[in-house]
Amino acid sequence: MPELPEVEVVRRGIIEHAVGAKIDKATVHDVRSVRRHLAGPTDFQDRLTGRTITGAERRGKYVWLRLDNDDAVLTHLGMSGQVLIQRPEAPAQKHLKIVFDLDNGQQFRFVDQRIFGGMLVSEGGTKLPAEIAHIARDPLDPEFDVNDFAERLKRRRTGIKRALLDQSLISGIGNIYADEALWLAKLHYARATDTTRRPEMERILEAARSVLVSALGQGGTSFDALYVNVNGESGYFDRSLEAYGQEGLPCSRCGTPIRRDSFMNRSAYTCPTCQPRPRNGRW
Repeated sequence: MPELPEVEVVRRGIIEHAVGAKIDKATVHDVRSVRRHLAGPTDFQDRLTGRTITGAERRGKYVWLRLDNDDAVLTHLGMSGQVLIQRPEAPAQKHLKIVFDLDNGQQFRFVDQRIFGGMLVSEGGTKLPAEIAHIARDPLDPEFDVNDFAERLKRRRTGIKRALLDQSLISGIGNIYADEALWLAKLHYARATDTTRRPEMERILEAARSVLVSALGQGGTSFDALYVNVNGESGYFDRSLEAYGQEGLPCSRCGTPIRRDSFMNRSAYTCPTCQPRPRNGRW
């Protein structure tokens, strides 16, 4: 699933190629991609036709288009969603779900193979759609409150990786970047949150910021063609991964083979030497 860097790359692409353009026509090709817009596809199309895109914002893994009537188009990429800005004459993608014809001669295309993502119109949601008000700020947000995060983390009785994946506590971090941040911070994913000391918590946050900024600078992580930027180009942070997906390969710090464990129906990757498992850890 696209995480913060991938969604931020998409947001920046939208700002460059679509902000300021008017939506001449909105077309829903697959009603499943607007299933969260409860008024239905016709209402979705009617609400957008004639509206101007005035901005693009992000909260965690969600991105929304600000419209000139204070509404917003909230978008979640899900597992395989793509936002592409292309010329109308470009061949239609196999899994093309939604199209906005823009008055700047481009098309805003939402493509989604697995249909876990989607779009909806959020009334009055230009500043922050109510549908995602529960999502916490991410560690790159200038208004991210370190003290609040530390206090809330301390009250949790869980493992540190599970906490990092909790989007109501801290947003934008998924499986890949949690493993990378914990490797950089030299902490095991099962480290108990209620025993994590303030310096360790700050080390985790600094590691998370470092990893996210590095991934953003490389266009995100692309393991296949399901994640691309608005121009259809893949990111290349996968070449810089230190832990995630590196099972059996030597740790770049100490040479110990990276270990893979089952974790929440996914995987967790650690260096057994740099990230020793705590005796009283939690999952």
